[in-house]
Amino acid sequence: MKISTKGRYGLTIMMELANRNGEGPTSLRSIAQRHDLSEHYLEQLIAPLRNAGLVKSIRGAYGGYVLAKQPEEISAGDVIRVLEGPISPVEFAEEEDPAKRYLWLRIRDSISSVLDSTSLQDLISFEDDGRSDNYMFYI
Repeated sequence: MKISTKGRYGLTIMMELANRNGEGPTSLRSIAQRHDLSEHYLEQLIAPLRNAGLVKSIRGAYGGYVLAKQPEEISAGDVIRVLEGPISPVEFAEEEDPAKRYLWLRIRDSISSVLDSTSLQDLISFEDDGRSDNYMFYI
């Protein structure tokens, strides 16, 4: 499973809103400029996040978006599922071999566990200790 730009940029939006939680609405334009992203693309991503109840829109000259919940109450899994759909490395129903089906289920559950146990608060308060691996894993 590879997370697309929808999931990655969606997390960027949500982390920006979490960083500014309690400071009032944040415009997508400011997020797009800060991260050198397309404002139009971010507008497409914010709609499903709003429909899922993760963000609220504030209208007006000083409008923008705010989190609908506290940063510690929104998980990375919440965001990824809204933008990417169900977390699944393969279609389990198509797998006839029980051993492989069990493997795929374990992979899915492991990915879900990591995403669901990582809140926006965890992401915005992350401090790099320099021990991160420079490996790239594709699932």
